[in-house]
Amino acid sequence: MSFYSYKNANSTTCPGVVNGNILSGLNQRVCVQVKNIYDSCMQQEQLDDERIVIENIVPVLPGSDCQGTSRPCNCECDGNRCSCECPPTSIPITHDEAVQNAEEHPGPLPRPCGAWTFESCRSSTTAGRISNLSVERMTDRPQFARVRCTVDVPLDVLFLDQRCQEWMGQTVVKVDKDILLCIPDDSIIPFTLESLVSAICVSGSYIGNCAFDITVCVTVVLKVLAEVDILIPTYGFCQVPPCEEFAENVCDEFFSLPLFPQSSCAFEPVGEAVAGATANGTTTSATGGCYACGPVNPVKPSRLSQCSNCGTTCAGNSNLCPRCGSTMTNLS
Repeated sequence: MSFYSYKNANSTTCPGVVNGNILSGLNQRVCVQVKNIYDSCMQQEQLDDERIVIENIVPVLPGSDCQGTSRPCNCECDGNRCSCECPPTSIPITHDEAVQNAEEHPGPLPRPCGAWTFESCRSSTTAGRISNLSVERMTDRPQFARVRCTVDVPLDVLFLDQRCQEWMGQTVVKVDKDILLCIPDDSIIPFTLESLVSAICVSGSYIGNCAFDITVCVTVVLKVLAEVDILIPTYGFCQVPPCEEFAENVCDEFFSLPLFPQSSCAFEPVGEAVAGATANGTTTSATGGCYACGPVNPVKPSRLSQCSNCGTTCAGNSNLCPRCGSTMTNLS
């Protein structure tokens, strides 16, 4: 099972929510080595008509695990220009995977042919590269500095050639930043700046010579940090539970049910008394139930749910079907 398995829901030795006094159980101070973030900020922007030139072009070929496809397309060509309609790629593929598939391909590799058609692009990693960094401390705002830099956002670009063969290439979008950040004082261990990036393309068009004009949405997070030793209070070491193999363990939910059926009709009457006498003196409710204990109000379960798989209907608060383990849908 994991730290967050329902079997560990109330464990005091696993990560999770602290119930009661948060100081209870703190039993030691531990020195840990971490990256301390002194300041951070995020900027999101849309870059229109951003010109990129792609390199490291490789065909998207099926691999040994059938990842990547050479897709059948409906193309209408006029001279050296084609208009193609292709089904979307079912499984995303990275540039490294495309290179590996090309290296393992038994036959000769194709070459890009004719005009290219832009398909999509997105960032290939979350780690941006910072260049042209300038940090100027401000005299009128202590601890703050003007930070100027260029952040490189790496992209994987997917496109089609005239024969409807998919290709993938790499490029970089450069984003200039001129911002204010809180900068720590000088120290033996210097601070550094790191960037967290993400980008996805909205549209693009091929202009020739391996170049595209694209519209891309870019998110850049800049962080001022340093590798430090810090003292923190702890609850002690984690007790790592054994892994739980995936299985439809319906017995756990079933075994949690009470041994005998429990009824609250004689103890918690709900609603209006709707009853009628029968021949043997018992009372029949409006829903057809028979109560030998006398005229009582019909009791409705607080929740009625039905299995989305096998159709089993249960009264209670169970989220899993006791018969097949599938999700129960609330009917009440």
